[in-house]
Amino acid sequence: MHQILQYLKKHGEKLDSEIAHDTGISLANVRLSVSKLTASGAVIACHSIRFEKGKKSEATLCRVAGYIPPAAPGRKPKA
Repeated sequence: MHQILQYLKKHGEKLDSEIAHDTGISLANVRLSVSKLTASGAVIACHSIRFEKGKKSEATLCRVAGYIPPAAPGRKPKA
């Protein structure tokens, strides 16, 4: 679970299949861990249905709850 949480902090919002592919954890274990993290309030997850080239793809979209990534380096626009 810790590995998934760190991955989401580094990469932001991702699908469960992307998390499984990039971390090397099986999709079933990712879904189980995400459900545990969601129950604890560490992760926000929602069910997503996408259509790519007419093919239906169902997945869970995950992101870290209440986490704001640090600002990118470089010049900032003036307010």
